[in-house]
Amino acid sequence: MPTIIFTVTTDLTYDQRMIRICTSLAKAGYRVELVGRKLSASVQLTEQPFLQKRLKCFFEKGKFFYAEYNLRLFFYLLFKKMDALCAIDLDTIVPVYCISKIKSVTRIYDAHELFCEMKEIVSRPKIYKIWKWIERKTVPHFDNGYTVNKPIADEFLKMYGKNYAVIRNIASYDNAMQIQEKEKYILYQGAVNEGRSFETLIPAMQKVDVPLLICGNGNFMHQAQQLAEKYGVQDKVLFKGMIAPEMLKSFTAKAYIGITLFENKGLSNYFSLANRFFDYIQAAVPQLCVNYPVYKEINDEYKVGILIDDLSPENIADKLNELLHNEQEWQAICNNCKKAATILNWQQEEIKLLDFYKNIFG
Repeated sequence: MPTIIFTVTTDLTYDQRMIRICTSLAKAGYRVELVGRKLSASVQLTEQPFLQKRLKCFFEKGKFFYAEYNLRLFFYLLFKKMDALCAIDLDTIVPVYCISKIKSVTRIYDAHELFCEMKEIVSRPKIYKIWKWIERKTVPHFDNGYTVNKPIADEFLKMYGKNYAVIRNIASYDNAMQIQEKEKYILYQGAVNEGRSFETLIPAMQKVDVPLLICGNGNFMHQAQQLAEKYGVQDKVLFKGMIAPEMLKSFTAKAYIGITLFENKGLSNYFSLANRFFDYIQAAVPQLCVNYPVYKEINDEYKVGILIDDLSPENIADKLNELLHNEQEWQAICNNCKKAATILNWQQEEIKLLDFYKNIFG
């Protein structure tokens, strides 16, 4: 069977999306390796049915990190044998493109988002210009690719004429997740990055009488902690940091409400389809979610949460309290999640992933 190497800039321990994809391909018989980064705080890797490699860098953030990591990744891949290379998002695409040209192997682009349209990119003109240049120079040469929803796939078709497949990042169905007894806390899980509405979610907690657990880390972590202190909710907003996937599942399964909020700044947020959206569904957790196109389409069919347009602290607090205190509405949404979980799960989406690679390799 073919050997496929996937490249990311994440710490592999917490990358549930790539663990899911690589596991499915490895179990289907492919030889799979996932290459990521090793941080000073990285914990020991958990054994997986695929190979894992973490590259250690001197720099851990900023432009120097990206330059160093891509250089190290290039030389690592240069001495590896593979039948295909897959770049996950734009931040590893340059070495993947170069090595695929040198070795004449199949190159694949897995676009989890519109990278250049993320708030932290699009709001910085000089940074945006650099990443957009990289995108224009590389993506047109990736004929094989997939992304997480149709609006993003449509953007790649419009920008570069690439007809990418849609493979959503959906959690696996696990009946045990559906029957956990809930505890009265609100959960945000995922990257603590710019554009995730912490500037309004955290002050909203002044008017909400249950804890908010934030499980994750990112470029907005320090500012989020400062906001909790500024608004006097540091005893109510609990920062748990990075949590291993199995432990995170326990937090998710017991949560009473989930949070899926993004500022409408940049197409990446507006067209997003976050992992956590499906994680909450699989755990039968009603969620407060932005009323953006892809979420609305799913919620119109399954009614798995309350969608909001106004992301002001007052409105967020009102909607959270509505879910907290209207037990009948909460229970109805919880039951809807349980039904939707039998349809919206990785067991169904995995079929598309395997078909995609079968079409490449035969």
